[in-house]
Amino acid sequence: MKVYEAINKVQAALAKDGIGKNRKNQQQGYSFRGIDDVYNALAPMLAANGLCILPRMLSRSVEERINKNGTALFYVTVEAEFDLVAAEDGSKHTIRTYGEAMDSGDKATNKAMSAAYKYACMQAFAIPTEGDNDADASTHQVAAKVSAKSVTRDTFDNLSPEDQNILRDIAMEVKFFISRGDMAEAVDYIEAQELNADLKSGLWSLFEPTERTAIKKHQQAAKQAVPA
Repeated sequence: MKVYEAINKVQAALAKDGIGKNRKNQQQGYSFRGIDDVYNALAPMLAANGLCILPRMLSRSVEERINKNGTALFYVTVEAEFDLVAAEDGSKHTIRTYGEAMDSGDKATNKAMSAAYKYACMQAFAIPTEGDNDADASTHQVAAKVSAKSVTRDTFDNLSPEDQNILRDIAMEVKFFISRGDMAEAVDYIEAQELNADLKSGLWSLFEPTERTAIKKHQQAAKQAVPA
């Protein structure tokens, strides 16, 4: 079963530096990690360790929405499987995940497939979201509080497609941290984005009520733990 040895070698190669957020959102100025960053980092490591990633789309759903300017937006969700195959002996491990994206043209499905690939790789290879984190590298500005009781999709739906896709990326990473029980990492990741009030409200609407409750509880516990 060489596939697990190959996966481990790729994990080891990525463990030190991770894949940083080297791209900037031009409208809001915050950083994000694009699919090209994942491709460029992984491609040489996969080749060097004889590991192939073979995608398979299982299902696709499309929902048409209208933005604040009256333009049609196509919201696509794909369910995908990725076979990680060791070239040496043909052994494989299969990952199943989802990808979501929205676009006003014909790129929503492509974006959704890219999102599924990116997060399958993030989880399979345990890719660090950054390298060594420097506490002095960023300054946090506190955004207005968002009440869990008043969360709706209105703010999110009124954002630009680019902002919506980036917020989905952020939400998926937070959900990943929550899924492995790392609430401190989830909360720190949200705060590190330094989102304005509209973007934070849009992000909040992407979480399930149980996830919002868990985040709030951890935030409150962290505040109580800080000495007066």
